[in-house]
Amino acid sequence: MDVIKAVETYVIKLIATPPTMKVLLLDSHTTPIVSLATTQSTLLSHQVYLTDRIDNKKRDRMPHMKCVCFLQSNEDSLAALEAELGEPKYGEYYLYFSNILNKTAIERLAEADEYEVVKEVQEYFADYAPLLPCLFSFNHTPTSSKPLYGSSPNIWDNKALEQTVKELTAVLLSLKKKPIIRYEKMSGMAKKLASEVQHRIRSEPSLFDFRLAQVAPLLLILDRRNDPVTPLLSQWTYQAMVHELLGIQNGRVDMKMVPDIRPELAEILLTTNTDPFFQAHYLATFGDLGTSLKDYVQSYQSRSMAHSPSFINSISDMKKFVEEYPEFRKLGGNVSKHVALVGELSRLVGRDKLLEIGEVEQGLATNAGADYRSVQVLLLDPSIAPRHKLRLVILYALRYQKTQTNNIANLIKLLLANGVSEEDARLVYVFLNIAGADQRQDDLFSTESLLAKGRSALKGLKVGGHGY
Repeated sequence: MDVIKAVETYVIKLIATPPTMKVLLLDSHTTPIVSLATTQSTLLSHQVYLTDRIDNKKRDRMPHMKCVCFLQSNEDSLAALEAELGEPKYGEYYLYFSNILNKTAIERLAEADEYEVVKEVQEYFADYAPLLPCLFSFNHTPTSSKPLYGSSPNIWDNKALEQTVKELTAVLLSLKKKPIIRYEKMSGMAKKLASEVQHRIRSEPSLFDFRLAQVAPLLLILDRRNDPVTPLLSQWTYQAMVHELLGIQNGRVDMKMVPDIRPELAEILLTTNTDPFFQAHYLATFGDLGTSLKDYVQSYQSRSMAHSPSFINSISDMKKFVEEYPEFRKLGGNVSKHVALVGELSRLVGRDKLLEIGEVEQGLATNAGADYRSVQVLLLDPSIAPRHKLRLVILYALRYQKTQTNNIANLIKLLLANGVSEEDARLVYVFLNIAGADQRQDDLFSTESLLAKGRSALKGLKVGGHGY
């Protein structure tokens, strides 16, 4: 399974036609998808002269140019496309949509195409952001206007469900998979998503008419509420640390707030398909990363010596230098990027005392446990940020929810007295209500007996159905 390759294949198909100079129009949804799956040089090699947004009304009119549109079939993009076709700025339009286009949308576009400039309409199922070959995102960030939950944390918001079903279906279609679906039995949301995806597959038999595999692919739908602990722990591998401490948004890292950062490093690209060092070390632990980066810098320094004027003594040396210089410059930029990144991670680990916090977190998350006093000490430390104190108390509450209610209440009082707002402190009980022991299928902290665990595991499976 390689979602980057799947999306890249679609992108190359849509920019290959027509085989002449063209403009590529995207929307807010497809822009990050294309940027993650391909490079500017690939677009240029297929004669994409200009890339712009469909909602940019200040574009120049260029009737001699062809236009390729790759859009999501949502209301905003369809409205922008109708306006574009009503006053076309280009000579011909080739329309590609990232998911299934319904009959109503096709009729709307046909009515808008008064000048008959549309030459092609197709569906290419690249409706998700490919972050790694084995990892994708729908880029859903719940807000008050676009919630995830309905009337309770066990019920979908209807619009969020429909969008998730469409995009998950697109993943399956892009990978050419017709899977068996399993879900966590105790999760109402997982069950609902599974049944809706299954219904969509059955209602589109021609789209899912793939060759049967020897072993049927499995779509396993899990509910984060069954493991609320993992995202609360400090991360110690390269990619995870960058995302946790600085933030990676569609393969880009904003470094503007880093002290004394050079202007060219204010925003950096960090993807495995464009960065060999990151590809090799994105899962490296922080300790191993330092050694690997040191070797990378030394390799660059040795190559730098080979490119110094004193080593260029002949025509062949000059020729070799000219041929290798672009790659050498690119290597230098990549070395600078990773030195800046790892340096900032190291600064944040020291400033926020993440090693000390991590030790207590690991105790809370494992059989070792962590005593009440060790959490208290960190809460009283003024140099530790409020968000880290809050994480510790939430972890403590999740672990000791059934046995130490008085200690949990005392720790919340300590939070309020040490820089955590009342609104944020309420999140401790929000976590317990949404993902506490009564909401989870399994005993997350392994406090049950072996016999009880076996009984719990059997309850979680549904023979012959979709339960998991």
